[in-house]
Amino acid sequence: SQYASAANVPLIKSPSLRVPPPVEMPPDIHPLPEDVTAYFVYPFTLEPHILTLESARQSTLVAHAARRESYLRSREDDKERRKRDALRRIAPGFEPQGVPLVPVRVDRPLSGTARSSTDATTAPKSVMDDLVDQLAAMDAQTTPSASNNNAVQSSSRPSSYVSPSYADRYQ
Repeated sequence: SQYASAANVPLIKSPSLRVPPPVEMPPDIHPLPEDVTAYFVYPFTLEPHILTLESARQSTLVAHAARRESYLRSREDDKERRKRDALRRIAPGFEPQGVPLVPVRVDRPLSGTARSSTDATTAPKSVMDDLVDQLAAMDAQTTPSASNNNAVQSSSRPSSYVSPSYADRYQ
């Protein structure tokens, strides 16, 4: 073998190495007896104390888990509610699990303005004309109730100041 030449090399023991002294056994040590059941003694006086501590610990863990679960559920519900609110700001009445919203045209006469029979036979109004008419109607509704407030504010304005109505501005 490849180690055959190393088998005949003499080994020299280092003077710094020593063999430890043999371990002496104390005179009072004795081997275990044949019956070891005497060594297995359990103090059952500790049992109720340990059981009450464990039941209290288990109930605390259950309470903490329930509180954590409710907190996480409330966070998820709050996140969903904020998401729905943001979507409802964009599209009022939107419900994510509901059916898609379909626009419905509502034709109702504007209050404060009377339509003549000639208007009904003419061509339909443009969107801008319809908007101007609606704003003028809103202005006409708010003007009588706001006249008392304007009397107080008119002292700070020059007497020649006249606020034009929406219809006057865009015609």
